[in-house]
Amino acid sequence: QVQLAESGGGLVQAGGSLRLSCAVSGGTFSRFAMGWFRQAPGKAREFVTSISWSSGNRIYADSVKGRFTIDRDNAKNTVFLHLNSLDPEDTAVYYCAAKPTVYPEMTYSDGYQYWGQGTQVTVSS
Repeated sequence: QVQLAESGGGLVQAGGSLRLSCAVSGGTFSRFAMGWFRQAPGKAREFVTSISWSSGNRIYADSVKGRFTIDRDNAKNTVFLHLNSLDPEDTAVYYCAAKPTVYPEMTYSDGYQYWGQGTQVTVSS
């Protein structure tokens, strides 16, 4: 059974930074494309970023490009999301997600099979 557990959320002032972590257990992490999504109050969940299991490719939503960075450590079964230059508009619950794939360079903005419970990020103005 694949389980994902996010951590690292919290309250930060505008312009600040956070690092989110997502530890994955079960399955073969090194064969999962990984993604981060977020859901703000009253809004639909939206794609943030994805990384291929080879770490060779990354994609980002336009709203976070240049501010957020995704990375992974296959030896530790963990994916990270570095959030910089945070804005109150970034306030949301952040979810990590995993998608098994045979393609080492593929990234995905949808179609994820496994999800974590989420971690709250609140950015104050």
